[in-house]
Amino acid sequence: MSTIKLHHPASQLVLADVKRASRHISSYAHRTPVLTCQSLDQMAGHQLFFKCENLQRAGAFKFRGAINALSHLSAMELARGVVTHSSGNHAGALALAAKIFKTRAYVVMPSSASDTKRNAVLEYGGEVITSLPNAAAREATARQVQSDTGAVMIPPFDHPDIIAGQGTVALEMLQQVPHLEYIIAPVGGGGMVAGICIAAKAISPRIRVLAAEPAGADDAFQSFKANRFIPQTNPMTIADGLLTSLGEITWPIIQKNVQAIVTVTDEEIIHWMRVFWERTKLLIEPSSAVAVAAVFSSNFPRTESPKNVGIVLSGGNVNLNSLPWN
Repeated sequence: MSTIKLHHPASQLVLADVKRASRHISSYAHRTPVLTCQSLDQMAGHQLFFKCENLQRAGAFKFRGAINALSHLSAMELARGVVTHSSGNHAGALALAAKIFKTRAYVVMPSSASDTKRNAVLEYGGEVITSLPNAAAREATARQVQSDTGAVMIPPFDHPDIIAGQGTVALEMLQQVPHLEYIIAPVGGGGMVAGICIAAKAISPRIRVLAAEPAGADDAFQSFKANRFIPQTNPMTIADGLLTSLGEITWPIIQKNVQAIVTVTDEEIIHWMRVFWERTKLLIEPSSAVAVAAVFSSNFPRTESPKNVGIVLSGGNVNLNSLPWN
C-alpha cells in the first residue's frame, strides 16, 4: 500500500509550507473574493468579511488541499490513481484534481451522502464506491480499494499537504483584509482550521482563530473542554460536511492555537443559512452556515468594541431539491 508522502513532521508545519502550497495551487485554484454585507454587519455588531470558498472550484475550499496533495505525487504514483473516503466536498475536490492531473480517482462515499455531492464526483470522472454511513466502514472500504487497485491514499484532512493547502485560505484572506482581528471557520476533521492556525498566527500573532461546530457533532468542543482528544460518536446534524472527528494531526494544532470552539444548533444553522441567502444573494451550504451562525450566537466571544471578523464560507454545494427550511 502507498500513501502520500510526509514531507516533514506535521508538528513542524510552518508558514513556508502554506506559501509553498499557494505556489503549487496558483495555476489551478481560484483566488476567491472577500465580500461584505452592511445589513449583516449591523445585525452582528461587527465588521464581517466573508471569504467566498463557495465560489472555489468544485464548490468548496477542499479543492485547495486536494490539488496541493496531487501536485506532490510522482508520475509513477499518479499512474496508479488515487483513493479517498469522503461524505462530500473532499470527494468532489479530489475527483476534479485527479481529472486535472489525468489520473483515476476512487472515491468511497457513505450511502447517506447527498445526491448533489455524489453526482459531482461522477461528473468529474471519479469512480464512486458506496460504504455504510460510518467512519469505520468508510475507512475500511477505502483501505480495501487501495489494496485492490494500488492507488495512493489521499486523506480528506489529516495530512500535512492537505492542511497546508487549506491554509492558503488564510494566506489570501490576510492579504485581502490585513486588519482582521478574528477568523472563524467551520470545523469537522479540522484540516482547514489547522491550516488557518499555521498561516494566520505566523502572519498576525495577535489574531484570534475560532472554530464553529454543530452542537450535534461537537467532538472539537468536547475535546477542547476536556483538554484531550475525544472522538466523534453518533453525530446528528444538518451540516453533513462536519460529521467526522478531528484527526491525530489536526487536533494538536487546533488545541494549541484556537481560542474557542463556538457551537450552534441546527435551528440556528438553518435560520442563518436562509438569512445569509436572502441578504447576500450568495448560495452557501449548511456547513458554511455554521460559521455564519456562530458569529450571531450567544456563544461567540463578547468584545468591548466591534471587531473585524473574517468568516470562511467553506462551500456552496447544496441540494436544491431538499432545502432545510422546506
